[in-house]
Amino acid sequence: MEHTYTNDLIHEASPYLLQHAHNPVNWKPWGPSALDQAKKENKLIIISIGYAACHWCHVMEHESFEDPEVAEIMNANYINIKVDREERPDIDQVYMSAVQLMTGSGGWPLNTIALPDGRPVWGGTYFPKGNWVDALKQIANLYEKQPEKLVAYAEKLEEGIKTADIIEVNTDEITFEKEFIASTVEEWSKHFDHQKGGTKRVPKFMMPNNYQFLLRYGYQTNDKAVLEYVKNTLTKISFGGVYDHVGGGFSRYSTDGKWHIPHFEKMLYDNAQLVSLYADAYLITKDPWYKNVVFETLDFVSRELTNKEGAFYSSLDADSNTADGELEEGAFYVWTKEELKKILEEDYELFSAYYNINAYGLWEKGNYVLIRKDSDPEFCNEYNINNEELFKKVTQWKKALRYEREKRSRPRLDDKTLTSWNALMLKAYLDAYRVFGKQEFLDSAIKNANFIKNNQLKNDDSLFHNYKNGKSTVNGYLEDYATVIEAFITLYQNTFDQEWIDISEQLAAYTFKHFFDKEKNIFYFTSDEDPSLITRTIEYSDNVIPASNSIMAKNLFLLSHYYDRMDYLEISKQMLHNIKPQIQSYGSGYSNWLDLTLNFSFNFYEIVIIGNEAKDKLRELNKKYIPNKLLAGSLSDSERALLKNRFVEDQTLIYVCVNNSCKYPVEEIKEAINAMK
Repeated sequence: MEHTYTNDLIHEASPYLLQHAHNPVNWKPWGPSALDQAKKENKLIIISIGYAACHWCHVMEHESFEDPEVAEIMNANYINIKVDREERPDIDQVYMSAVQLMTGSGGWPLNTIALPDGRPVWGGTYFPKGNWVDALKQIANLYEKQPEKLVAYAEKLEEGIKTADIIEVNTDEITFEKEFIASTVEEWSKHFDHQKGGTKRVPKFMMPNNYQFLLRYGYQTNDKAVLEYVKNTLTKISFGGVYDHVGGGFSRYSTDGKWHIPHFEKMLYDNAQLVSLYADAYLITKDPWYKNVVFETLDFVSRELTNKEGAFYSSLDADSNTADGELEEGAFYVWTKEELKKILEEDYELFSAYYNINAYGLWEKGNYVLIRKDSDPEFCNEYNINNEELFKKVTQWKKALRYEREKRSRPRLDDKTLTSWNALMLKAYLDAYRVFGKQEFLDSAIKNANFIKNNQLKNDDSLFHNYKNGKSTVNGYLEDYATVIEAFITLYQNTFDQEWIDISEQLAAYTFKHFFDKEKNIFYFTSDEDPSLITRTIEYSDNVIPASNSIMAKNLFLLSHYYDRMDYLEISKQMLHNIKPQIQSYGSGYSNWLDLTLNFSFNFYEIVIIGNEAKDKLRELNKKYIPNKLLAGSLSDSERALLKNRFVEDQTLIYVCVNNSCKYPVEEIKEAINAMK
């Protein structure tokens, strides 16, 4: 194609940046060149941050950044920098913190105006064209006539940004009590939506780690009310339109209270964590629908988000082209009654009852988003159809709709590979393998682990963050190390292959060298080898993805057992202790920390299986939900911690230990499980 405009983003690999490469705005990528130019020309900087699958990013691009008149104002008065938040989460964190301090909220697109030295002075999220232009003119005018006002404001804001992430060292006695967790859950439960699932708010985000913790807490404390709430939430989410009933996989969040209408973007990190969650929920409930969700979601990931190297792509866009060639949100996923009648013919009536092609399932403009209300047994009872026949019909319907859907214009793919998100998906495959025993899941996990090891892991034990077109780039962030360590520990626990636990320990050693603050007893998000930004952020509150520090604290807890490292255990405890004062009033923002608190508050078991049949015994053990355990094992004698002096020729023994006290070894998994009661 011939393009009227081309800017410096044309040389970038990020799909998000390339989407803006032909804007009339003179966009530049973040880097010394753009930042030096701002200082040299004494110009304000526009820092606009988003990601490829972001619907409102596309809206603002179309309204403002594709408009030559808007571009003229931006180019004349500003140095314009575009940032892919997924590629550079460090930059996103700094300017998100600024916008949250200025406005009380944040989101994407994230747009800030900064002084030539990068310190922010104004910002927000999505702006309609008129508001954007007015702000640009006013701020440019103020900088020309009264620059000292902006400088003074920037200094105050900079101070606020730097204090936002300060973690106080907790000098109280370290204690982790069951009562503390119980009272946190009690306070949190006031916000539970027991009818529709999730919390009493709109929009509704899935927050998988919240439900992983609550599932475990409900199970370990036998809190039937919490377990029922989690089960209802998981059922309502997966019955809703946020779940793709035709192609599998989840969208990012629901715009309404019943999980019906998403913004349609499908993110790798959501699908990864939800696979892990539904797999564990299946172990407790044995609900076949949860198994179905796991298998369909992994089928979607394999089909649409996996490359030949076994690496996983980042996301699918919310928007795609309609038959008229217009870019429209959800166009790939929605259906009209006429389309469905034509495809399904005599099955349409039953289909429309099952997926609510009625007022309940209607979205807008005559479009329907498939949503379920009833479980299969309930539906079979009401419509006098047996379960086997219904299963056959649903399978046929999905096949027919997927065939028709493939004729449509597909959502754009963000084909960059992020180390941290890949590690989450690697763990998801392992969790699915642990629960369902399907070899294909383990094969995918090992292939991805080898991709990370061979492409993203450097000789000095550091990691790259990004991979695209055969090239690894961007120095790794704490999230990369934390998630890879966690995934490789999980891989060891599923295979007993020592290579993966050793790499985990080497990565942990690297983080202590380059990320750890000894005084605060917490890890920075960026390495000490990265170029400095306004502040060096610390990620400690759990969000849609758990905080990199909470994952690291859990990793150190496990590694302390595997390598007999009391220093790791003490650091893990102190990290949790430092965060503890903030947990009780906002449990949902610290659910992964709460999960670690369970490790310290209840019995936590070391289960060691050693002998020729260790892997068979492991598969049998994995049929039981035991969240308060770590696994170690070997087919032969070993000098490693946890394994030393435990091998007996011609026997496979199972050792169950807690707090350095071990039960007498047994040969049957049932006996081992009984030893944990």
